[in-house]
Amino acid sequence: MRQIDSQAMAAKNDKSILEKLVSEQESAMLRYASRITGRYISKSDDEWSITLLAFTQAIDSYDFDKGNFISFYRLLIKRRLIDYHRNQSKFNQELTVDPILFDTEPEEEDDDISIRLAVSNQVSKQESSDLKLEIETANQAFSNYGFSFFDLTNCSPHAKKTKSSCAKAVNYMMDNPLLIEELHTTKQLPIKIIEKNTKVPRKTLDRHRKYIIAAIELLSGEYPNLAEYLQYIRKENG
Repeated sequence: MRQIDSQAMAAKNDKSILEKLVSEQESAMLRYASRITGRYISKSDDEWSITLLAFTQAIDSYDFDKGNFISFYRLLIKRRLIDYHRNQSKFNQELTVDPILFDTEPEEEDDDISIRLAVSNQVSKQESSDLKLEIETANQAFSNYGFSFFDLTNCSPHAKKTKSSCAKAVNYMMDNPLLIEELHTTKQLPIKIIEKNTKVPRKTLDRHRKYIIAAIELLSGEYPNLAEYLQYIRKENG
């Protein structure tokens, strides 16, 4: 009655049994993955790799005394696929919406929310492969500093005075290529030097460090689409 459960236990230490079990359960796993995702899944899809990984993890952690193996591996597959699609959905949504975060003008955020949502909704409908590629590339660059493109949601300035201060800091760095080289090398924003030469409060520089670094990277690199969202910084410089 529990032959597959016994096979799963044996597969923990026998690669040939594991391969045989995978082969026997392959069709069932593909059907289950298709059911969870709501679309046909083949072995060429990313979802199959995730399903297979979840299956092998189920083998490693399965306990014969705690129930049916099929139910157990299905539970892990479901969890992994849901996590994957949740993360993909968030990533794809923010790829198109997040640039708007660079361009928050008014101090009264509550009054501006409806406008930002409307613009974000419009942007999210536009398929811009160039923009997405820039964001993906920028995200990789930002990872060298310990943050991601999506972290900008929480550190972008909104108040006009704060935006002006951040713009001063960015423009100072842009006017000093050697400091940008140092930033690229050390991965540290030269806060003391910026504070001394711009009179921007250290508290502001610390609080918006990620945003300032991101703006420097985008304006000094090859990001023409994203740089458009930072035009106010150039205007601040006159």
